Parts: sequence; structure tokens; C-alpha cells
Amino acid sequence: MPQGDHIQLHRKRNGYRHDHFERKRKKEAREVHKRSITAQNALGIKGKIIMKERYSEKVQMKKTLIMHEESSTRRKVDDAVNSGSLPPYLLDRDETTRAKVLNNTIKQKRKEKVGKWDVPLPKVRPVPEDEMFRVIKSGKRKTKQWKRMITKPTFVGPSFTRKPPKYERFIRPSGLRFTKAHVTHPELKCTFHLEIIGVKKNPNGAMYTSLGVMTRGTIIEVNCSELGLVTPAGKVVWGKYAQVTNNPENDGCINAVLLV
Repeated sequence: MPQGDHIQLHRKRNGYRHDHFERKRKKEAREVHKRSITAQNALGIKGKIIMKERYSEKVQMKKTLIMHEESSTRRKVDDAVNSGSLPPYLLDRDETTRAKVLNNTIKQKRKEKVGKWDVPLPKVRPVPEDEMFRVIKSGKRKTKQWKRMITKPTFVGPSFTRKPPKYERFIRPSGLRFTKAHVTHPELKCTFHLEIIGVKKNPNGAMYTSLGVMTRGTIIEVNCSELGLVTPAGKVVWGKYAQVTNNPENDGCINAVLLV
């Protein structure tokens, strides 16, 4: 288990240093020059790999630029065969339309990005660490106190295997592991028992998200293939996000609302 949570914890308590974002901006600006020097000095197979990556980036960039240019241009409508004859004053008039290049899928993704924080529970109570973790004393003399047992419900994948007890930093009890949730569709006004795919974001921090801890307000991904939801293109929606609306440790189950 990586021991690199000290930076996140320090930022959570004290915030960023005063020049953090300026340093980050300058580092990103220098990155272009570093990549250029690396590409110029790379020889042999390394040079080929770098140029192949750069070529794919340029192709993607050009495609995006062309797509945005076409979306704002005006083009002539294909000549439609009219059943009747047109009057003389309409013969020289060209009918134009806006080119609809961006398909419905891209528009849907943009809507999801805009409404990313439009959730049923915008504010939740932060859970302190002493409530989330219980100290486990290990070792012969019971002086080592580096182990923690998670007291909240968690989600682990189907291929999860525990580490040996000697190396296990966080203990997730099997009785508090959940694989399914009661998900309510806000428009259909129906509740379904769906499988959990993963934990997308826990509002208490990145560490809880990586551990798969599910508290009130957590965004989870559920398998909604049984609901028969389809995209505008006609493809079946397999996974969708939902927000946990109850306290699972008190109720013994997970209740969530689907984000549509």
C-alpha cells in the first residue's frame, strides 16, 4: 500500500501553497520545450516511438479543428426535387443551413460535463478520520498502530484478494462489502436493484475514493443495462452514475438516485 497520502492530507488541512498554481502553470509551459529537446535528440527506435505518438496527436488535433470549423460554416443545401415549379423570384435564391457536424453523443457528453455537480445532495457532512477508521494494534507488544479498520461500507471488485495480514494497511471487513444498490430513477419513479461497477468520487477525499468507501453523497457507477436505456444513436447504456442518499452503515443497504 503506498504511503503517499501525506500531501493530500496536508492540503486538506492547510490548503495549497501560495504559488502552487503559478508554479504548475510554468511547469506546463516548460513541458513543451522539454518534449521538443527529447524529440530532437532521440535516436533509433525511441525516436520512432516518439514521432509515432506525436503524429497521432497532430492527426487528432487537426480533426478537432476541422470539426469546429465546419460547425460554424454555412453550406448550400442539396438540391431537393420539388413537386411543383418555383416562382421566378426564388430561382436565384440559395437556401443555406448550419452544418450539423457535432452528433448527439458529443452534445450529450457536453451536457453531462455542464451538469456534473447538479446532484440530488450538493452538500454533505464531512466524515472525520477517527469516525472512518478504527486503530488496530498489531505486533507482539501491541505497540504498532499503523493498521486501520474501515468502519463504513465499501466496494471491492469481483477479482479482489486481500493482502497478507503482515502487509495490509487498511482492513475492509467482508461484512461491510456491498456489491448491489437500490437505485431510484427520478423520471420513472421506480427503484431497481442494480450491481455496482465502481466508486467514482467520495466527497471526503481521494483516499476514500481509492479505498471504495461509500458514505452519504458518494457518486457510484451502477450497471443499468437491465433498464433498457439507450443513447440517441441507439446504443444500449451499460453504466450510469448515481449518488448515495442514505447512511449505508445505519440502514444496512445502499439507496441511491440515478443521475439523468
